[in-house]
Amino acid sequence: MVSSWCWSCLSRLRPTPRALPPPSAAPRITSAPFHSTAIQLAQPAKKKGPSLTTAKHRQGHQVRRKNKKPVENPVRPPAAGERKALRKRIVLSNPNALEVKGMQDLSPGTMIDGRLRGTVLGLPVPLLDQLRAVQAFKPKQGWSIFRRPGTIMRHDTIEMGRLFEKISADGEGAQKGQVVKKIISGAKGTGKTVHLLQAMTMAFLKKWVVIAVPDAHELVAGVSGYAPIEGTNPTQYTQPAATSALLARTVEANREVLSNLQVSQQHPALTALKPSSTLEELASLGFQDPAIAWPVFQALWTELTATAAAPGMEKNFQPRPPMLVTVDGLAHWMTDSAYRTADFSLVHSHNLIFVKHFLSLLQPGQSPLKNGGLLLYATSTSNNPSVYGLNLGLEQLAARQAGISPSSPEYPQPFAFSGVDPRVMDLFKPAETSSAKEGPLEVQTLGGLTRDETRGYMEYFAQSGLVRQVIDDHWVSDKWSLSGGGIIGELEKLGRRVQNVQTATN
Repeated sequence: MVSSWCWSCLSRLRPTPRALPPPSAAPRITSAPFHSTAIQLAQPAKKKGPSLTTAKHRQGHQVRRKNKKPVENPVRPPAAGERKALRKRIVLSNPNALEVKGMQDLSPGTMIDGRLRGTVLGLPVPLLDQLRAVQAFKPKQGWSIFRRPGTIMRHDTIEMGRLFEKISADGEGAQKGQVVKKIISGAKGTGKTVHLLQAMTMAFLKKWVVIAVPDAHELVAGVSGYAPIEGTNPTQYTQPAATSALLARTVEANREVLSNLQVSQQHPALTALKPSSTLEELASLGFQDPAIAWPVFQALWTELTATAAAPGMEKNFQPRPPMLVTVDGLAHWMTDSAYRTADFSLVHSHNLIFVKHFLSLLQPGQSPLKNGGLLLYATSTSNNPSVYGLNLGLEQLAARQAGISPSSPEYPQPFAFSGVDPRVMDLFKPAETSSAKEGPLEVQTLGGLTRDETRGYMEYFAQSGLVRQVIDDHWVSDKWSLSGGGIIGELEKLGRRVQNVQTATN
């Protein structure tokens, strides 16, 4: 059969773009021998670079990778003790606050002036370093919102100032050289710690010797070293580091007084002490060598309470000034401490010789301060363990002050099976013998400010630029009621935010 295609039609067909190479020039394909794709249209083969490592027979293949640079942390970790220092930092001045014009300083004359009741007096600037040395300031007391530190003269402050005047060596009354013992109690925010600060300021103004325990909890929290005393039953324990720190604070705060008094007693246990040494040099031995801190403290206490010199040392003897002893957080000393005995039982706080010394000053029938002075032990409500024996003892003290006899049915008695610690109750038992120079243990309960004192306190906030409202009787009465009856801690909180509250109300 003849085909319908002619030669002319076949000649018109589109020729191929490139003739195929001869079979001898084409590459040999081994992976796909039956592949139908033209070799010219296939992707070109990639060139293989030199390998990182050359694998040999019976040799492991190791891949070398470039190490990345370590990423540096931009945040610097805090140094040792930096957080604690920041937490306990005390700021006593605020340059942004207004300066109160005509503000008087606390002085021997103003601390007994009843006309200044309800007025805020400034703390003397030369005494700020001494108050810092005894750790009289606390971080949460609000000193940083005013131009300079000041304190309000309430009724209790003026009465305490008059008590200092009577006990002081300059006084000529019947209370000259008397020993007054008080336990300061009250609700939270009533100013118990500030009351101790006011007492320290008055003592420095009257040239007294101030020995302060700023936080009783640190002595029983198990954070300092301790060692048993041989031959004691029950076993007593010393705290060299805590005693050394107390001596350092005492020397720093009372340097002017201690440097003018010389040693007047024999101290054979201290071989490095010279007979012509001052009390400052005596106390310095304790914080230079903590191992002998407790014998040094005993020697210093003997010198401060001496009324006459030892035989052969009368030449340079000078009368000793009165003393002020303060303790904040008394309840921590009425329970077991965090220390352990050799059989891993808890050590009672009264078995720590350092704590026992200060508690013995409260016991009746003793004359701990032979040259007169004041003992102020304050309770705490912010960090305070619940001790039933302490609460009962304070109630019994208040009942005796109110004239209630211990044999009266109204006299507080412990509950049955309450398990009251007898060592705690011995501190508050009535004195069997009375002394003309030693008064009974008293309890002083601080309350809120009166309305007049509240007005003066709020006017101080207004003069410092914290309150911009008109201070009238209605406004003061409102804030006095909101603060729970003039609680000074609540008044301070109201004074800080009263401007924001007023703005939001308008």
